[in-house]
Amino acid sequence: MPRSASPALIFALFAALAAGVLAAFSPGLLNDSDTYWHIRAGEWMLGHGQVLRADPFSYTAAGAPWHTQEWLAEIAMALAWRGGWPGIHLLFGFAAALTAFVTAYAARRRVDLVPALVTTVLGLACVTGSLLARPHMLALPLLALWTAGLVTARDEERTPPFWLILLMPLWANLHGSFAFGLALAGALAVEAVVESSTRVKAGLLWGIFLLLAGASALLTPFGIQGLLFPFKLSGMSSLGHIGEWQPTDFSALSPFAIALLASLFVFGSGKVRVSPIRLALVLGLVAIALLHSRHQMLLGVAAPMLLAPALAKSWPARDQKDQPLFAALAAILLGIAMVTRLMLPVTRSDDAITPATALAHVPRMLRELPVLNDYAFGGYLIWNGVRPFIDSRADLYGDIFLGNYADVTAPDKDALAATLTFHHVRWTIFRREAPVVKLLDATPGWHRFYADKLAVVHVLD
Repeated sequence: MPRSASPALIFALFAALAAGVLAAFSPGLLNDSDTYWHIRAGEWMLGHGQVLRADPFSYTAAGAPWHTQEWLAEIAMALAWRGGWPGIHLLFGFAAALTAFVTAYAARRRVDLVPALVTTVLGLACVTGSLLARPHMLALPLLALWTAGLVTARDEERTPPFWLILLMPLWANLHGSFAFGLALAGALAVEAVVESSTRVKAGLLWGIFLLLAGASALLTPFGIQGLLFPFKLSGMSSLGHIGEWQPTDFSALSPFAIALLASLFVFGSGKVRVSPIRLALVLGLVAIALLHSRHQMLLGVAAPMLLAPALAKSWPARDQKDQPLFAALAAILLGIAMVTRLMLPVTRSDDAITPATALAHVPRMLRELPVLNDYAFGGYLIWNGVRPFIDSRADLYGDIFLGNYADVTAPDKDALAATLTFHHVRWTIFRREAPVVKLLDATPGWHRFYADKLAVVHVLD
């Protein structure tokens, strides 16, 4: 570690400034329909004073058990919503800033400026695809703190500080990625045992840490079910129909692709050598990022810190003069940016997940009748008090229901007819380009009620 931590602090503050401003002012932060129902779920819990355990929103799964793993994040989002959309931007801006600060500081305190900058930028760029107002973003600062603590412990050949365990109950109530945190600790525990000169002692101490961390993850309203839920969700066969659960797409150049190419160049040159176990761990992260694009964010946050010790052997951090004015400047600019974000209005209109104009043309009485809706519109329907046929809560609806919906929207004529009849559907709302729209146009008894550049509404005669 450098004798002066000031350069690392300045570096981390400017990283926090960049990430915080990007998240706080990015219109794309609101480009996910989950944001709508997460806020409504949080409001329901605040209003009822209890954690949601059954679906209060849809009509196809009304009253069915619902595992609200992210209940604490949803309450935080509902509280932020009291400041309107600027409040949501502010909450996630701070989360992005804290994630970048911890990641950048952990890398820079070991590695010289340029390689630390390249590593941090490439890593955090992998998060941009998941830069959305959803609970996973609120959990990323905990992932960064957790990884930094574990890597520092391994760097100094000691047991992780037990205060890290206090992060786990908070993490487990925010987002299912806590399971990744436990797996990461397990992998580094194996590395500690294999590489330690006192293997028995290392195994015992890391084992106690893992046992306590796993036990603390049970401190949720769902107990053991909360611990098992991430594994049950990832095992659903229908997740392949959902974009973020699909394999990484390389048809266009992305930050993840650039990061992979840069890593291949650096490590292929032979200048940086990574221990076999650490290399296997990082390659495992790459593998899950390739398998499911949503996991690029885990790789982007964890990899810069996991690789920092190896990079430091070739490009160690050098002592520099303290420059407190730069640190103060970065902190002040971040504060100004966040205050500005809260003061500036955010207006929302028709977009890929918000069929505002189309829904406004649907009579109130019709809205109360069963609807067959586009998957992407489910959150907005919930937001407006309309009970959807489906939304993005895959775990609630299950494999069979999601598989049937995939057939309906393929579209399959028989599946559509059976679904319309079985659920007594009286109106539909889909994206204009959805294949099922043309089939509805040709379905006897149905007619276009409204259409615009975004959405089409059909009504039963």
